[in-house]
Amino acid sequence: METKAHVKEQNGIDYRASDEEKGHNNGSILEKPRSTANHDDPFGNDDGEVQYRTMAWWQAALIMIAETVSLGILSLPSAIAGIGMVPGVILIIGLGIIATYTGYTIGQFKAAYPFVHNMADAGEVLLGPVGREVFGIAQTIFLTFVMGSHLLTFGLAMNAITGHATCSIVWGLVGMLILFVVAIPRTLKQVSYFSIAAFASIVAAVFITMVALGVSPPNPVVHATVSTTFNSAFASVLNIVFAYAGHVAFFSFISELKDPKDFPKALGALQIADSSMYLVIAVVIYRYAGPDVASPALGSTGSIVRKVAYGVALPTILLAGVIYGHVNTKYVYVRIFRGTKHIAERSRFATGTWIGIALALWIIAWIIAESIPVFNDLVGLISALFAANFTYTLSGVFWLFINAGKWFSNWRKISLTIVNLFIVALGLTVCGVGLYSSGKAIHEHSVQGAGKAWNCET
Repeated sequence: METKAHVKEQNGIDYRASDEEKGHNNGSILEKPRSTANHDDPFGNDDGEVQYRTMAWWQAALIMIAETVSLGILSLPSAIAGIGMVPGVILIIGLGIIATYTGYTIGQFKAAYPFVHNMADAGEVLLGPVGREVFGIAQTIFLTFVMGSHLLTFGLAMNAITGHATCSIVWGLVGMLILFVVAIPRTLKQVSYFSIAAFASIVAAVFITMVALGVSPPNPVVHATVSTTFNSAFASVLNIVFAYAGHVAFFSFISELKDPKDFPKALGALQIADSSMYLVIAVVIYRYAGPDVASPALGSTGSIVRKVAYGVALPTILLAGVIYGHVNTKYVYVRIFRGTKHIAERSRFATGTWIGIALALWIIAWIIAESIPVFNDLVGLISALFAANFTYTLSGVFWLFINAGKWFSNWRKISLTIVNLFIVALGLTVCGVGLYSSGKAIHEHSVQGAGKAWNCET
């Protein structure tokens, strides 16, 4: 029987718990989840062969930066070109601020329910077993689509570097095999070391592009605002939403921190890095490349510089994809073995299962990449379907859930309630309108023959 305790205020959140739960959360007062089937820490075995909770906050920050900045940054110049400089800058700054707040809210939800390891666990807290299944399926599909976007970008990069030396489908297979092999390590701490190279490579690649455009600018006419169709404009909005789409993996990152209380430090480092980079790079590349800026943006320069930029960017294209693949594989692995000894084992069975899951997910990602071969179309579709909800809608729901019964208790709560209701409405609007917009764009490009599916010339 659940007994309500007094309410403790912390960071604007009410934490409630049954009497029996208080001892498991360092005195925190939590509301009992709807289902306790998975009410355990999957990484709580301190005697296991594989130790997961080993990351320092700066390692988590590097992973988050590599995961978030990698591909999102390459679509932003074309997003500004689609709607104009002023709306583009406002959206990059505005959505970045909201993404910072929603990321913090995810950290608060994790603090309230420490056993939450992924979006499926969060769904179980909100809606019971049905929520676990719906959120888990959505997370897996989203992460697999993002993995596909990395394979697509790898194919574009290799085509640019080699001058279409072989079929694009082959490059996709090569990328799939490389990413699969690199994603085999089972802890994020091991993956975090790759993130340093990934972050350095994307920064170097975009700066090479900016310098090349600045040295020999084509002197295009740029526009403060652009007269365009609603469908085209919203496609640009979806590209900006995708740039802040790392929230789906935040629960997993927090779960592997040595001290989960350090998450705000990692989040702060991420948001400072990505927002400032997005703004500077998107504006500068659009300023010098003009309305015809390519997407991914590295294709906006001449042939030689484009090859160099893509070559330098390869570590990011590959390694950031590894992070998404790792998180996706780990969700499925934990879902299968949660509560068993296999979670922390290095046995042949445990290792073989991990490798099998990873290979299956990368094969599916490759199929997606070959089926939707236009970069902006793929980004738009996954932004509308998932990124809007994981980054905005659900974070607002999390806050409303853990503050249920206290929404109007004081002026501060009333203000935060309004803010979070707005965030929920924002996410749902982007999802609904974005699905129509991206679906129409995919259809139009298919009719026009732009980026044919399963085609060597893509």
